[in-house]
Amino acid sequence: MSVGVAVIGSGNIGTDLMIKVLRLSGSLDVVALVGIDPDSDGLARARRLGVATTADGVDGLVAMPEFADVRLVFDATSAGAHRRNNEILQAHGRTVVDLTPAAIGPYVVPPVNLDAHLGEPNVNMVTCGGQATVPVVAAVAAVAPVAYAEIVASIASRSAGPGTRANIDEFTRTTARALEVVGRAGTGKAIIVLNPADPPLLMRDTVYCLVAAGADTGAIAASVRAMVASVAEYVPGYRLKQQVQFDPVDAYVPALGDRFTGTQVSVFLEVSGAGHYLPAYAGNLDIMTSAALRTAERLVALRAAQEVR
Repeated sequence: MSVGVAVIGSGNIGTDLMIKVLRLSGSLDVVALVGIDPDSDGLARARRLGVATTADGVDGLVAMPEFADVRLVFDATSAGAHRRNNEILQAHGRTVVDLTPAAIGPYVVPPVNLDAHLGEPNVNMVTCGGQATVPVVAAVAAVAPVAYAEIVASIASRSAGPGTRANIDEFTRTTARALEVVGRAGTGKAIIVLNPADPPLLMRDTVYCLVAAGADTGAIAASVRAMVASVAEYVPGYRLKQQVQFDPVDAYVPALGDRFTGTQVSVFLEVSGAGHYLPAYAGNLDIMTSAALRTAERLVALRAAQEVR
């Protein structure tokens, strides 16, 4: 038996997520797609697919008769909008999967800490850069303490819609914090680059971690490869571009406020999209919707198991 879900946000992310649920999920059923622009392509696509729609935002959603069948809501709007959306949805007892950088609920990166937060009423999917890079930092930290982690997420400018551009500050703060909280780096830093190249390039992510001298480089490389394989189970376009690199470091690190002597671990990633709604170069959006789908399926599976008991 499938569980009814709704998606708030009829832009690129929300529409791609709706299509992913329709095509890939055996446990979720899209009951409604919610937007604020009645002429959006997402709402038009939903109507053609037989999904109920409203252009009146979260207020329109709770007024729909279909809302009675909704148990979980994906929010693919903006950090600012999510705060009000969540307040209303929590008042109605709905579980929320947040795809904005609002971070009201705990950060969730599926292969790292999903099972630790399955009982939460609101979970946050961090950012596209976070979903791509936090697993790698966590993989390194599983072998050796990470004093500092820095990530650079380069995405095609064409794949960055109004919501992404309006939330860039939140992106960097949220991603950096997730590197520390979920990835277990002592200090984290995140940089995003909107690449204007034409034709658009695939998403690229570079991860730098500083670990102590003498760390087991073979074990670190193996841990990273295993983590990449775990992410690729639900994001098939997620891959290593080259082997994990190790270089000696003896330099002043501004973020640490001190000189660091040890080893720099460098990991180079590429993410291509599945092409469900968006082009392959929009891997930054695909990894968010794929992670949200994986998270929601585990949430509803837990609820079902609890009801059985």
